[in-house]
Amino acid sequence: MSVWDDLVGQERVSEQLAAAARDADALVTAASGDAPPPEASKMTHAWLFTGPPGAGITQTARAFAAALQCVSPDRALGGAPGCGFCDGCHTALVGTHADVSTVAAVGAEILVKDMRDTVRKSFTSPANGRWQVILVEDAERLNEKSANAVLKAVEEPAPRTVWLLCAPSVEDVLPTIRSRCRHLNLRTPSVAAVADMLVRREGVEPDVAAAAARATQGHVDRARRLATDPAARERRAAVLKLPLRLDDIGGCLKAAQELVDAAADDAKALAEEMDAKETEELKAALGAAQGGRLPRGTAGVMKELEEKQKRRRTRTQRDSLDLALTDLTALYRDVLALQLGSRVAIANADVEDVLGRIAHGSSPESTLRRIEAIAACRDALDRNVAPLLAVEAMTMSLRAG
Repeated sequence: MSVWDDLVGQERVSEQLAAAARDADALVTAASGDAPPPEASKMTHAWLFTGPPGAGITQTARAFAAALQCVSPDRALGGAPGCGFCDGCHTALVGTHADVSTVAAVGAEILVKDMRDTVRKSFTSPANGRWQVILVEDAERLNEKSANAVLKAVEEPAPRTVWLLCAPSVEDVLPTIRSRCRHLNLRTPSVAAVADMLVRREGVEPDVAAAAARATQGHVDRARRLATDPAARERRAAVLKLPLRLDDIGGCLKAAQELVDAAADDAKALAEEMDAKETEELKAALGAAQGGRLPRGTAGVMKELEEKQKRRRTRTQRDSLDLALTDLTALYRDVLALQLGSRVAIANADVEDVLGRIAHGSSPESTLRRIEAIAACRDALDRNVAPLLAVEAMTMSLRAG
């Protein structure tokens, strides 16, 4: 099973990347003196992957990184890089390859201090003699200083360094950076393609897979979680019933509090295990004995880690809230489709009774205003408004219609 098999509905992009990986492999072989370099290489030093949420942008970039690091012996017999089984592919896919560095936003932005070591590493030769790959998962979150650091590295990269930048759209990346990248735009996978993947790869029952794919409208990661995690289905069911609980001001405030608390619980559950592991690993690296005191002069390093973890918890909570807001938007989109008699497929067919009650009790105009209220809440969260205040304002607007 090759590294491209996990890319749902991205056949065109997979073909382009596979061709680039073949030329990249030829370049490495030529540099070792075993073969001439290709005359017109499809490989380049910087790539920009864009696409809608759920299209698998990061997964696509990581699959390409794995293909670049592939060491399968089949390549010598004409096989394509990216076998998915060799040590190079496996470690690149799971994030442990020495020559694949991943940068992701911990908080709202990628700070220059988070990029400094990675940029420095990009100018070094790969440890295994193939490629030094730098994968930036949230390129749209680069602030001015970190973006300038990336720009300098992309302008004059080392011969065996490849930058893979992921962002929602080209407009989210500095023009000076994107002009130096080869752009690949992914598309939203079809509902049928996502459902088929869930059945084949996750062993999900066909009817459950179809419902999850339809509810998430082709968002691969959310569909996988919804199909395999009962807790995720329970949270979604609670969110979809929220509009029926906004009968008075007290109901609005209570619903907002529960929504924020659920997001905080999600963030806490994710952070507890990750934070404890990071803290113990750092203490061991600093030379602290098990359960013992830290060496003198290391308090600043621990404080920096704590600040990083705090930023990550905040972002995780807001990401969880954003997921709930996405579900609410999809709900009102279905309501609007019913009100207008549209033939658009209903995403939330499992709660048709809720959709019908809302549709018959309101007008299309009020539904549009409610969708705008959800969008306003998302904008407020992006501007670092306190989550509870933003969600309370939204639930009050949803009640008013």
